[in-house]
Amino acid sequence: MTLPVSALTYCDKPRIVKNIYATQKTKIMTPHDHASSPFTVGFLLFPNFAMLSFSSVIEPLRIANRLSSRELYRWELVSLDDQVVQASNGIPFTPTRSLVDWRALDAVILVAGTGTNLIASDRLFKWLREVGRSRLLLGSTSTGSILLARAGVLRHKRCTIHWEDQANLQEEYPDLLVTNELFEIEENILTCSGGTAGLDMMLSLIDRQQGSDLAKHIADQCIHPDIRPAHNKQRMSLEERLGVHNPALASAIHVMQSHIEDTINCEHIAGIIGISHRQLQRLFKEHFGVTPASYYLSMRLDHGDNLLRKTSLDIINIANATGFSSTSHFSKCYRKQYGLSPRERRKARS
Repeated sequence: MTLPVSALTYCDKPRIVKNIYATQKTKIMTPHDHASSPFTVGFLLFPNFAMLSFSSVIEPLRIANRLSSRELYRWELVSLDDQVVQASNGIPFTPTRSLVDWRALDAVILVAGTGTNLIASDRLFKWLREVGRSRLLLGSTSTGSILLARAGVLRHKRCTIHWEDQANLQEEYPDLLVTNELFEIEENILTCSGGTAGLDMMLSLIDRQQGSDLAKHIADQCIHPDIRPAHNKQRMSLEERLGVHNPALASAIHVMQSHIEDTINCEHIAGIIGISHRQLQRLFKEHFGVTPASYYLSMRLDHGDNLLRKTSLDIINIANATGFSSTSHFSKCYRKQYGLSPRERRKARS
């Protein structure tokens, strides 16, 4: 029987890092003088980038110009090799500026999507470090945060990423301050979880640069009546996603999510949520047709599959991160659930 654990993620653990930018405006580092010339944003596009993420970060700039009746913002499209880039929906985009001309920009935002974890360009990472040392704004949307992390520009800074990749990024870079926020803005670094969250990030940027009135009018034009603060949740609740209305069952799943690496037995889970082991067994059988142990195992393997597909972690480290004491046990369980070995999965992604 297929379990609904694909709707779950290790990232659903409660947020413990408070975003100070959700409650107060902070000065964004930029040498730009808005009175003299438009603020120019370069969007660095990567193959298979997400169109929704791109639209969400570029359209607010266009609307800002229209509503203000003056050119507050300009934008340029950039690619790593100055060649046409195709979005994940197949639409091609032609660069309007060469990468070597980046110093003419005021901000650079990486727009990425699927397959970003496979990008390993030393030239790109060196370039990102150079941009990061400058006073330009440097940001990303969706999986672009992976590239900023690999370049080393996110050290000692809060950052965020799409919920599907949050745990993977934290596993691969344990020294990062990865949050579950919609977006993060710290000094000259902006990161965004992707999708429509890019709209909220850009509205926050416009608010700080041009004032809240313009930002609110842009939101109205986008049929976006509530400008979401950074700390709004990325996903609907687990109860909504799975249609789970039993508090004890929901609590049990939350406990499992909080113990992916440091696994605990089902008797312990039942004790934590205040029911008997027999009741726990009955709840999972009634709602999912499986035992809680099977559900828990499938959840851990789902996390392991994400790590295999989206990180460069060794299989032994992935086994440890998903609560297995050996790679052989992890491989055996993984093959049973997915029909191929962890090594075959990793080979298939490249």
